Amino acid sequence: MQFIKGKTNFRFMKKRRLAALFSLLLILISIASLGIVGLNFGIDFTGGTIIEVAYDGEMDLDSMREALKQGGFNSALVQYFGSIHEILIRIPVIEEHNRAELSDRVVVILQANNEVPFDIRRIEFVGPQVGKELTEQGSLAMLYAIISILIYVSLRFEYRFAIGSVIALIHDVIITLGFLSIMQLEFNLTVLAAILAVLGYSLNDTIVVFDRVRETFLNMRKGSSEWIVNCALNDTLSRTMMTSMTTLLVVLALFIFGGKAIHVFSIVLISGIILGTYSSIYIASGILLGMGINKINSITVEKNNSDDLV
Repeated sequence: MQFIKGKTNFRFMKKRRLAALFSLLLILISIASLGIVGLNFGIDFTGGTIIEVAYDGEMDLDSMREALKQGGFNSALVQYFGSIHEILIRIPVIEEHNRAELSDRVVVILQANNEVPFDIRRIEFVGPQVGKELTEQGSLAMLYAIISILIYVSLRFEYRFAIGSVIALIHDVIITLGFLSIMQLEFNLTVLAAILAVLGYSLNDTIVVFDRVRETFLNMRKGSSEWIVNCALNDTLSRTMMTSMTTLLVVLALFIFGGKAIHVFSIVLISGIILGTYSSIYIASGILLGMGINKINSITVEKNNSDDLV
């Protein structure tokens, strides 16, 4: 069986076993890193103090970090927040100091470190109990999202499609979390939002591919399941690449010009877009073939949908 001339003729599914082994290796590495090293949870989850300071002039972050380190705040995170005149200081929970004492000490250190006038914009404290609740709620949010996706795809298509899409999403989440663990990038609420956004993006890409797979099964009378899935993937390839590239350009702009406040957020989105595109082609579609998707399955689903409309 030959592909139609004038179209891309990539035989994606020929490499699906190799892709599955590669993904399995990445998942094992990710799980090992998560189990041994763990995630670098930010103050949103572990608790601590956030102090926003606005200076009249430009400040040197390295000198400020050194001053805080000498003052006893070795784990303080100092970064620009919005502009070079605004500084955000994150300090983990220190049991021997209450909130007022801690913030007063930081202000004294800042005053001694530089003569440039500054204003304290805000001081926020996140307790360890609040951080624990955020961790639980964030995990539940991801779980509910995956369950809702499973139900939606089961109703929209067929259970094989639902299982394929959910496995692809779990694949993307585990590898993304593993990447964060290996690189020890800070995991905070912004990063959690990025992961949920990646779930939506990956699902959208997978749904487009699945819709074309089902349509191709219904329209082609002859051909193996592998050949038909390859045809569907080639039909959607230009759309997939165009969407991925345009989205990547926007996220890359955020990564380059967005500053440290959304640095990790941008990294997660970049990795998520790449993983989502890869998993929708190799993982989700490979699962379909592995579960025995064929023309009869697609006709059954289509008939059920038609009966519902009547």
